Amino acid sequence: MNVAYVATTASIEEAPLGADRPDRLDRPDRSCRPDRPDNPVAGLADELVDHRFKALPPDAQGLTVGALAAERRNLFTGGFTTPVLALSAESVEHNLALLETYAERHGLAFAPHGKTSMSPQLFARQLEYGAWGITAAVPHQARVYRAYGIQRIFLANELVDAAALRWIAGELDADPDFHFICYVDSERGVELMNEALRTTGATRPVDVVVELGAGEGARTGVRTDAECAAVADAVAATGTLRLVGVAGYEAEVPDASGERVREWVRRLVALAVTFDRAGRFAALADGERIVISAGGSAWFDAVADVLAEIPELSAPVLRLLRSGAYVSHDDGHYRHLTPFNRVPDEGALQPAFRLWAQVVSRPSAEQAFLNAGKRDAAYDLDLPEAQVVRSGRDGAVRPATGLSVSRLSDQHTWLRTEPGAELEVGDWVKMGLSHPCTSFDKWQLIPLVTADGTVTDYIRTFF
Repeated sequence: MNVAYVATTASIEEAPLGADRPDRLDRPDRSCRPDRPDNPVAGLADELVDHRFKALPPDAQGLTVGALAAERRNLFTGGFTTPVLALSAESVEHNLALLETYAERHGLAFAPHGKTSMSPQLFARQLEYGAWGITAAVPHQARVYRAYGIQRIFLANELVDAAALRWIAGELDADPDFHFICYVDSERGVELMNEALRTTGATRPVDVVVELGAGEGARTGVRTDAECAAVADAVAATGTLRLVGVAGYEAEVPDASGERVREWVRRLVALAVTFDRAGRFAALADGERIVISAGGSAWFDAVADVLAEIPELSAPVLRLLRSGAYVSHDDGHYRHLTPFNRVPDEGALQPAFRLWAQVVSRPSAEQAFLNAGKRDAAYDLDLPEAQVVRSGRDGAVRPATGLSVSRLSDQHTWLRTEPGAELEVGDWVKMGLSHPCTSFDKWQLIPLVTADGTVTDYIRTFF
């Protein structure tokens, strides 16, 4: 792996969170150390380049990823095959810095959702840029996180799988510095968790937050305050679980708008206040924090506004934001939804994905076909957007004027070409993508590319 990049993406391991550290649930992890010989992220550089990885140069077969990165090949002239997905090194860096600044400005802790990229290298960068921990959605993701040293995991989902709970219990018992939180939203769910943890003989309780549903017809979560209290009582009766806060996902608010989202977040805060006054967080030790968590990638401005108004509680509060799509942003769904459109003075995210495909057929003046398709590009929310053409003759770059994507087949992009559009077989076309979560998951190794086309590293994903 490129030495310059390893120096910024090294160990995710955190300094011990001992009982004498009153800030242990609030302090961001800034302890990435590039000199650790057992650093699991650095070990990704030792993986061999072979047929598993799309688009990598055929003549790189047998090299390690680190050796290939050290060659600093050019994406366009270095032997890469098309289609090839790349990430802009400058845009990724910009986005990491922007969310760190935003979180600090608004007094938020930040646990970005790792399901977006499933990349330990990007997790390491997020932690270096002030993240408190990494959010997961399912047990497999948590296992990947632990394999690469993540010490704080917020699982934003219910967890009633007995096998997964046994694994979590084993991780907690084996590592006193590992901190794990997950949702609960039903008495039956609490019963199943308790049964699994008691059977496995867990010695540390699993920390949980009651998930408040976003409304009738929304996704998971408890619907009423009375049901929330019943779930909290069920947790208190177990001995294997410990209630540490409340959480939810505001994007599921029906007919979401800024005011509707703020109204729901105020309800979430009010639930935390009610729980606190009832002594439901009494199990927290001195110095530990009450967790109040929300915040996807579409409404974190509204979340930040309301979380800034939390009244004083019996313990300090961990205001935990969980947005994940920001690291790559996009040219579609989140370009339209990002809160930075509403608060432009706070900055702007930059789309980092570039999918390069080649014109393989130009059967008519109105039509052309590229060699990328559904196997390569996200298409669940928006079709790719043609942005730039790079001449197959001389490498000259021009805007993709008069070109638009009309549909995708498994391995082809259908381009509609307006009269006079300049395009021929052999040209490369750069497309912007929508929805990062379904872009990352199609590629196991993604070139990280600077503006001049130099590939400085390769981002490994684990879906």
